[in-house]
Amino acid sequence: MTGKFGTDSFINDLERVVQVRAEVAVSLNQIADTINAAEIAGGNSSGKLSLERDIEDMRVASQNLRSGVFRLMVLGDMKRGKSTFLNALIGEKILPSDVNPCTALLTVLRYGSQKKVTVHFNDSKPPQDMGFDEFKHKYTIDPAEAKRLEQDNKPAFPDVSHAIVEYPLALLEKGVEIVDSPGLNDTEARNELSLGYINNCHAILFVLRASQPCTLGERRYLENYIKGRGLSVFFLVNAWDQVKEALIDPDDDDELRESEARLRKVFQANLSEYCIVDGQNVYNERVFELSSIQALRKRLKNPQADLEGTGFPEFMSALNIFLTRERAVAELRQVRTLARQAGNNTKEAIQRRIPLLDKGVEELRSRINSVEPEFNKLTNIRDQFKTEILQTRDNQAHGISESFRSYVLKLGDTFETDFLRYQPELNMLDFLSSGKREAFNLALQKAFEQYVTDKFAAWSLTAEKDINAAFAKLSSSAAKYGNSYSQITNQITEKLTGEKVRVNANISSEEDHSPGWAKWAMGLFSLSRGNLAGFAMAGAGFDWKSILLNYFTVFGISALLGTLVAPILGPIAIPLLGLGVGFLQADQARKELVKTAKKELVKYLPKVANEQSKTVYDAVKECFDAYEREVSLRINDDIQSRKSELDNLLKQKGNHEINRENELKRLQKLEADVYAEVQTIETAYNKLLAYYS
Repeated sequence: MTGKFGTDSFINDLERVVQVRAEVAVSLNQIADTINAAEIAGGNSSGKLSLERDIEDMRVASQNLRSGVFRLMVLGDMKRGKSTFLNALIGEKILPSDVNPCTALLTVLRYGSQKKVTVHFNDSKPPQDMGFDEFKHKYTIDPAEAKRLEQDNKPAFPDVSHAIVEYPLALLEKGVEIVDSPGLNDTEARNELSLGYINNCHAILFVLRASQPCTLGERRYLENYIKGRGLSVFFLVNAWDQVKEALIDPDDDDELRESEARLRKVFQANLSEYCIVDGQNVYNERVFELSSIQALRKRLKNPQADLEGTGFPEFMSALNIFLTRERAVAELRQVRTLARQAGNNTKEAIQRRIPLLDKGVEELRSRINSVEPEFNKLTNIRDQFKTEILQTRDNQAHGISESFRSYVLKLGDTFETDFLRYQPELNMLDFLSSGKREAFNLALQKAFEQYVTDKFAAWSLTAEKDINAAFAKLSSSAAKYGNSYSQITNQITEKLTGEKVRVNANISSEEDHSPGWAKWAMGLFSLSRGNLAGFAMAGAGFDWKSILLNYFTVFGISALLGTLVAPILGPIAIPLLGLGVGFLQADQARKELVKTAKKELVKYLPKVANEQSKTVYDAVKECFDAYEREVSLRINDDIQSRKSELDNLLKQKGNHEINRENELKRLQKLEADVYAEVQTIETAYNKLLAYYS
């Protein structure tokens, strides 16, 4: 990789992607303009071809490409050097790295021609612009205050949603956006807040520290929010230079090699299970040893400094490959699919139109009436697929809600064993000392919050896998229904024109003859939420995980904690008050605590199961309802456009004589112009592939 730091090549590759995106966006918009102009002209000739859906899809895709970014989310516990890493990454000391970052703020770093901070609020209060100094003064707190707030389980700035930091940096100008999250060693509610951003990011940069390999809190977060969710994660082991500094003899090369080797084994043992992609272990492509402070010092002195030995060139190379050669190519492949579809739809509409130009009004009306049974078959396919979706919805909603109910009711069976892992944080002697009882109660509350969060996360991952499998099956069904649908539309064309439909041999297996609605339902492109920057999740063409997240965030952690934790804490203390102070009493108190906690937990579990299983049912149901609504809408649009296309021609023929020669030239020019832009997109895509091959 060229460039001493690694950003030179990265920025060059990003610039290439930006240029390709811009070129393709122009072509997509040109396709929309060309078809739209032809539809307007058709109003004065043979009638519109009813290609409104293609026009809309081209506009949305073009806009998404223009505004598309590569969004990176930085996660990590407090005091892992996240801010130092970010400052080293961008080459300037933008974020404060000398203050404990215990705030509720997520900070989004993006490009701006002027340095500016905008704070966004949770209520109706309008966003507030401010300078960097004011922002640091107003929204950072000293370590002592941060510790107190953490102990009291209170957010530092409850009315603030997030902050947007704009900065004129080359890396950001080329379409990289960085989301800096609060520390993981925070409240469970704030961890949920971070989770809401994770699914909207292309990659996660998980910052660890060499001197503290994989703490319990970090493992909890990886288990709860990362593992098994199909996320792309880079692990950055920061402060690797401190391994040498911690040696008795920092100049002993053999001791350093042995120490580093032992540490690498520890990290590999802890992180390997999170580095499985498509069944392959990509540990060496996802885990990097960094010395951020060394890199930052060098870059502040010289932005082009040689950072060999800091780990940054290797990391930047891997990130570059992932974003520009994997994600960008996948994004543009979706767009190419969309453009090909618009070209094919235009060509097919023209092929249907031309043979009908010579037909008289009565003959045309007769032919249109003759295909009514085929249109009914199209409607039947829509209804059959809709029925399958709704049946899947009902089965999944019922099964998953019952799974939740059963899971909750059985928590008491394993509570004593499960809760053991949280007890080391509790010092029983603190409870027996009245002066430390409040601190003990807070520690106990946090332990219960972690227990509830972990159990809920374990269940939700199972639920997601079930839903994912259900959508994969629906995707397969969409392909079958789409194939049947295309056969019938071909029959319609043959009956109308009297000509055999010619199959386009140039269409690849990916670009089969399925109609547009089926391609969407199969996950070949995603437009429902205006998100072409990401993949169609679960092969279903839309982000169903966001729907689940919206529901589960509302009732999930906060509701479960409120229902289970607070009512249990009071009764737990009662059997402990009569015990004396001492080791034996403390051991007995620990047993009494677990025993009483289980008793109280079991008492409230039926309430949680009954109340929340309905919300689980509604959440799962909405995932499939949203899918069905979009599928039905797209099928209805396709059927209606085909009918309108014929009605438009019939109406025009009844109103005036159509100049066949002029109309033939107009339609042929439309097809040629659209395919010229499609070819431009193909060329841009192929050039990008060739550059990376």
